[in-house]
Amino acid sequence: MSSKYLDDDRQARQATYEYEFDDGMAGRLVLVAGGTGGLGSAAAARLIDAGADVVLGYSSDVRRARTVKGALEARYRRKVEIVSGDITSDEGRRELMSKVAGDSFYGAVICVGDPARIPAESLDMSRVQEAVAVNYSGPILLARDCVQELSGRQISGSVVLLSSMQGVEPFPGSLAYSGPKAALVHGARILAQEYGGSSGVRVNVVAPGVTDTGMALASIQSGKYDRFVDDGVIPRFGYPEDVARAVAFLMAPDNYVTGQVLVVDGGLTLRRGTR
Repeated sequence: MSSKYLDDDRQARQATYEYEFDDGMAGRLVLVAGGTGGLGSAAAARLIDAGADVVLGYSSDVRRARTVKGALEARYRRKVEIVSGDITSDEGRRELMSKVAGDSFYGAVICVGDPARIPAESLDMSRVQEAVAVNYSGPILLARDCVQELSGRQISGSVVLLSSMQGVEPFPGSLAYSGPKAALVHGARILAQEYGGSSGVRVNVVAPGVTDTGMALASIQSGKYDRFVDDGVIPRFGYPEDVARAVAFLMAPDNYVTGQVLVVDGGLTLRRGTR
């Protein structure tokens, strides 16, 4: 007795070692929230290169948004949209979603966060709440908006959130940042559980390590992380392309991964403290 879910044509092709790989994004609309930052713009570039139509979401710096838009359009000869919306507010998230709602909407990459380098002695309720809003509440609520839109339209799609290596391993002095980033991982898994299955909506997390762009660049420039390369913990600092490739893998239409965390840190969390 054969399973009613088994594809006989696919089985026949596999018998002759004929496999199908589909990572093309043509005709698919993707929102990249935080798409004008270092990692966000790299992820956007990778998706545009794969054929996606991209909307770059940004909070307030319209000059930077226009610069990134112009550079990507010149490089890839594709139109790029930009939209302003603060994802820590309900109104801001609605503004972003208004630009992508439709049958071509495929999913989102959410690259929003702030390192929240707050000295332990300066932590108070308002500063912790601010860190939670930008590193957890805003991103996870936008992710929920996206999966609800996809599920409601019965569209198989993908949402990828950016956490951090500090969200999967403890780092001293990062309480205000790593706590919300860890919560983001757990929240993403809940969304993957609730909206997966037959709907085909996937939710995953990429957790970058020390990457030479965006929030980490200042620390790298100061020499703070040189010891990790000097001691052989990592072979080099990460590049934005490393993170963009991971994002593209999880966004690919034929991807079968959901509810997972892909750590892109060159092995730093694996070997930190062993050398």
